[in-house]
Amino acid sequence: MVAKPAKPTENFKTDSNIPVKRVYNRKDLAKYNSSRRDEEPGKYPFTRGLYPNMYRERVWTMRQYSGFGSAEETNKRFKFLLDHGQTGLSLAFDLPTQTGRDSDDPQSEGEVGRTGVAISSIKDMMTCFDGIPLDKVSTSMTINSTASTLLSLYITVAESQSVPPDQLRGTTQNDILKEYIARNTYIYPPKPSMRLIGDMIEYCSKKVPQWYPISISGYHMREAGCNAVQELAFTFANAIEYIETCISRGMKVDDFAPRLSFFFCCTMEFFEEIAKFRAARRIYAKIMKERFRAKDPKSMHLRFHVQTSGESLTAQQVDNNIVRVTTEALAAVLGGCQSLHTNSRDEALALPTEESVKVALRTQQIIASETGVVKTVDPMAGSYYVEYLTGKIEEEVNKYLKKIDRMGGAMVAVEKGFFQEEIRNNAYQLKKEIDENKRVIVGVNKYQDAHDVEPKLNKIDQEIENRQIARLKELKSSRDRTKVDQALSQLQKAAEKDDENLMPHIINAVKNYSTLGEISSTLRTVFGRYEPKISF
Repeated sequence: MVAKPAKPTENFKTDSNIPVKRVYNRKDLAKYNSSRRDEEPGKYPFTRGLYPNMYRERVWTMRQYSGFGSAEETNKRFKFLLDHGQTGLSLAFDLPTQTGRDSDDPQSEGEVGRTGVAISSIKDMMTCFDGIPLDKVSTSMTINSTASTLLSLYITVAESQSVPPDQLRGTTQNDILKEYIARNTYIYPPKPSMRLIGDMIEYCSKKVPQWYPISISGYHMREAGCNAVQELAFTFANAIEYIETCISRGMKVDDFAPRLSFFFCCTMEFFEEIAKFRAARRIYAKIMKERFRAKDPKSMHLRFHVQTSGESLTAQQVDNNIVRVTTEALAAVLGGCQSLHTNSRDEALALPTEESVKVALRTQQIIASETGVVKTVDPMAGSYYVEYLTGKIEEEVNKYLKKIDRMGGAMVAVEKGFFQEEIRNNAYQLKKEIDENKRVIVGVNKYQDAHDVEPKLNKIDQEIENRQIARLKELKSSRDRTKVDQALSQLQKAAEKDDENLMPHIINAVKNYSTLGEISSTLRTVFGRYEPKISF
């Protein structure tokens, strides 16, 4: 009897389209790690971690993303999280705040306090951090186009607590290039936006030395649809653009590079994500040492925050999201993150409830306290598969970086729509795989539940918007309008000069009760508004 030919083995691949073999061995590593067999954590190129002892010495910062509705409600949520063991604050802002509009702007209607807290003035910021000692907490602010104003507000609040700027710890996201690529909460054209970022980095290096003035973000590009390789490549291309902007201003790389930070996504492709973080440290260290000639080892450190993937969460069977978040959080920790946010199970439907937020925080605490993963550094090192993926990702990222360099750098690539097109194409392929059931999403295209019950959701009260607008109008009517006009006039004159740092003028404006919308409008008068080139 003639045996039937065996069926061809299914072709497996990672989310970044890296082919996956049935099994890996030493031969697969020959190309990638022959010179790194004795690499140690805490030593260049930092593949195995930034610090020799990593989590044995101190676990990552558990920084749950917060902020919704009014400043009062956000203040309560902050205190709730701190009381339950959170070790750092992370502040989300509503869309009007992100796009430079006050809460009483007609275009803000219906969006006040919806995706984060509404901050229009120094009074809102004071309320947000009432009773929270800013010399004892670190605060991450997810803000970009108006980052200079929000940092100015934060510095002013700190001074009201008698906390000098040099004691402040935290991060402003402030990554405008990825806004043009993926998020779209830009205001000004790229060139003046890059000036504002340069102003902030320069100002912080002198006045707020413990602050990270920028968090260069792959997260949003990943959520928009790019894969792990593209996430690293596009993020590092943007980082190179920011570094070159600072150097062109006469700044020395070792004076500011230690205060650059990064923000990555962690999705469900478990081993690829671990390898991505390991490769990221190696790639960045080489960029800083070989391209920018950095001497300080801290300039070569890739310090990064990770957030679990919001895009991976499903509105169906929301309790499944706890498992997804746990898996992603574990990958981030095994990859060596410095801080971590775990999404809540109900975020595909609404801003999370306090109960859901507590479960998300407990997820991190259980990983840190019960799993044993903190007992040794880089426990996945030596895995043939993980080491192979680490090398392969590095190789593919470098191919992208060379291509972007040939195009003229990240700014040119953004203006040409290169990043946007790459992300669109990958997002389309992902959606197609789900629609064709080639990619299983439990509860969505497989293992559905006809009797799925929607959980109790967090709802934003419309009265929050009404009260916020009323408070803002009261502020505008009671302040000294002459001082406001003088501060805004000084800011405009400074913006009209190419070589004047705008941060002192923005701080002066917020201290004189200028609103966020007024500051943004003043800068728009000089810089103009960005109009994207849309390609289909």
